[in-house]
Amino acid sequence: MLKRTFFILFSIFLCLVAIFSPITASAYEVTGFDITAKAGMLVSMDTGEILYENNIDEKIYPASITKIMTTMLILESEKYNPEEKITLTKEALDLVLGTGSSVSHMKQGEEFTQLDLVHLVLMASYGDTTYLAAQYYGGSVENFVAMMNQKAAELGLTSTHYVNPVGLHDDEHYTTVRDIYKLTLYALKNETFKKVCETPRYTMAATNFSPARTLSTTNFLQDTTTNYYYQYAKGVKTGFTDEAGRCLVSTASYKGYNYMCILTGCPNDGRGHQFKESANLYRWAFNNFSFKEIANSNEPVCEMPVELSFETDFVPLYFKEPFVSVLPNEADDSTIVVETHLNSESTEAPIKKGDVLGKADVIYAEKIIGTVDLVAGEDVKASKILIAFEFIKEIFTSIYIKLLLGLVFVVIIIFVILCIRLNIGKFKKRKVKYIPYNRKEK
Repeated sequence: MLKRTFFILFSIFLCLVAIFSPITASAYEVTGFDITAKAGMLVSMDTGEILYENNIDEKIYPASITKIMTTMLILESEKYNPEEKITLTKEALDLVLGTGSSVSHMKQGEEFTQLDLVHLVLMASYGDTTYLAAQYYGGSVENFVAMMNQKAAELGLTSTHYVNPVGLHDDEHYTTVRDIYKLTLYALKNETFKKVCETPRYTMAATNFSPARTLSTTNFLQDTTTNYYYQYAKGVKTGFTDEAGRCLVSTASYKGYNYMCILTGCPNDGRGHQFKESANLYRWAFNNFSFKEIANSNEPVCEMPVELSFETDFVPLYFKEPFVSVLPNEADDSTIVVETHLNSESTEAPIKKGDVLGKADVIYAEKIIGTVDLVAGEDVKASKILIAFEFIKEIFTSIYIKLLLGLVFVVIIIFVILCIRLNIGKFKKRKVKYIPYNRKEK
């Protein structure tokens, strides 16, 4: 009993130490440059941590960022064959007339490969070829848009709704920065999508109406001929309408660090805010943040009391997997708190190594930067004797047994009362005749 009490107190002490370790507050504030975007984020593609965010769940208009979804439906279609030819139709050309969308200047009846089409839609962002894709792969524009919304639902883009495949403005054509991030992560898993969006120049072979031509990306971060070129940037998509402002989804990689930047609603004043500010955010992240291992899976975090075992009175808990975070360079162990949340005050044997017995929140700058499962670090066998005692204890402490015992007690009391009353009645009925002694003699 003394041993059990000691280990319970010891485990509580360890958990309290983990919870109340000193912390120095530090916010991820962007300094040294301004961000004009109405909504945006910079997120680590390695850990999923957001280093910068602004209005990421507010409704925005995506403009040609829409074509990320359009391209994915092309690539995932059963009709898609990169080498097979497709023909530009009059219907596609008519649909884009008067919309203000950029056009390819190709002619009705011009033939090119479906891989060319992907470059025309995603990389060059032409509206006429995008409508052509919707007609060909969806059967009609309306059906293709329905497919877009269905795919959005499948991907969990709960704040996204499409009205057209191009990104032309419509009050009912909207999304959020968070949804754009989810969609882009999904799209980048497709090797063709990734290769196309990261290509700054693409040469189309000669067609039946035109000699070979070269397409250029609309993302100037990738274009060495512009003043906005940033050597570590890759892909993904630009967008613009008067209502949406200048938008850019891009990624950048440097020395093993990978980030995605999404900026929407930048001013349309010809200063390239979306490009400059994206590059500035990447430099800020690369210069000021680094990977830090908060905890590995080889050292116990805390302990949990164990019942029904003679082997031990506690089991050590470990992180299910090592926890690595992108944190400011100045962050150290003293600025990080691990707050444990056990599933219960104690657990019963048997326990298997790896059983999830709680969770741990990792906190930096008063923000939860991650949550990891806490698992048992070893097997713990149960004692059959203790299990039997526990079973008997549960029987006699259960509400049903208590009710039964109460009922038995009441029956006994009633029985006793009835017995007493019956005996008293018999006593009253009994008559004893008294004969005096002297009279009897006579």
